[in-house]
Amino acid sequence: MSTRKRINLALQGGGAHGAFTWGVLDRLLEEGTFDIDALSGTSAGAINAVVLVAGFQAGGVDGARESLETFWREVSRQAFFSPLRRSPIDIALKRWSLDFSPAYMAMDLLSRFASPYELNPLNINPLRTLVDRCVDFDLVRCCSRLKVFVAATNVFTGKIRVFSGADLTLDAVMASACLPHLFQAVQIDGEPYWDGGFMGNPPLYPLFYETRTPDVVLVQINPVERRQTPRTAREILNRVNEITFNSTLLRELRAIDFVARLIEEGRLSTDEYMRVRMHRVSAEGLKPLQASSKFNAEWAFLQELKTIGRQAADDWLRTHGHAVGRRSTFDLRSEFL
Repeated sequence: MSTRKRINLALQGGGAHGAFTWGVLDRLLEEGTFDIDALSGTSAGAINAVVLVAGFQAGGVDGARESLETFWREVSRQAFFSPLRRSPIDIALKRWSLDFSPAYMAMDLLSRFASPYELNPLNINPLRTLVDRCVDFDLVRCCSRLKVFVAATNVFTGKIRVFSGADLTLDAVMASACLPHLFQAVQIDGEPYWDGGFMGNPPLYPLFYETRTPDVVLVQINPVERRQTPRTAREILNRVNEITFNSTLLRELRAIDFVARLIEEGRLSTDEYMRVRMHRVSAEGLKPLQASSKFNAEWAFLQELKTIGRQAADDWLRTHGHAVGRRSTFDLRSEFL
C-alpha cells in the first residue's frame, strides 16, 4: 500500500503563461499520490492558488481540477473580443506572440509615456471581474486543509506583504497581479500595492514558518538563465524583467542552501531549523515564447500551455517523484554560483 506524500507548492507568476502552471497542477492532482499542505503564489500563481483552493473546498480534488479548467476557459472567453490579439503576420509565422499586433504595440508604447492613472482613470480591470466571478473567497478563507500565501509589494515601503487566512481577499490577489505600468495600485488598509513579483516570485519563507512540511515543489515559469544576449529593445526589457522577478527567489534559494549546509555541519539543530527539500518543475518549453505572448489568451494557446505543463509535471514525477520525502532533487547551488 503506497503512502501519500506531503508537499508545499510555490507558484510563480507570468500572465497567460500561468496556464502552464494550470497544467502542472492538473497533473499533480490527477496523480493522487501527494497531499498539498500549502500554496504560495504571486500574480498568476496567486490566482491559480486561490482558484484551486476554492474548488478543493467545494468538491475535493475533482472540484479543484474543474475549478482551474473553468477559470482558464473564462479567461479565454473574456479575451475573445479583446483587441490584444495576434496579427495576421504572427499567425502566418505560426507564433503565439503579439509582437505585430497593433493594439499590443500601441499599449506598449503608451505605457512608456502615460501612467494607468492617465490612460485608465476609471481603473477598469476585466481580470478583477473575472476572478471575483470565479473564486468564492469565503471558501478559500475557511479551507482548513490547504493554506494559501499570496505576495504583493508595498509601494510605500518597497517591502513584501504576504496575505493569508482572513486577509485573503479579492483585493489581495489583485494587488499580487498589479503590474504598475498597466493598472493603478491596489489600496489595502490605506496603503498601495503592486505586483508581488518585485519582492517575491513566489515567496518561499511562509512555507517554512507556517507549515511543518519540508518538501517544496517550485513551479517556475520565468527562466533564470538564457544563453543568448538580448539585442532588440523588447528582448532587453523582457530579460530585465526576468532577472528582476527572479532575484528575490534566488536570494531565498541561497538562504535555504546556507541553512542546509549549516545543518550538515552540525552547526544548527534540526530541532530548531527545518531542513528544506527543494524540487522544481521548470518551464523549459516556454523559453522560445516571446514576452508578448503573456498577453495572449486564445484558448488554443492556453491549451498548449496546459499540455506543456502537464508534460513537465509528468517528466518530474517520473524522474524525481519518488525522491519526495527523502531528498532534494533541485541543485540549489547551481542556480547562484
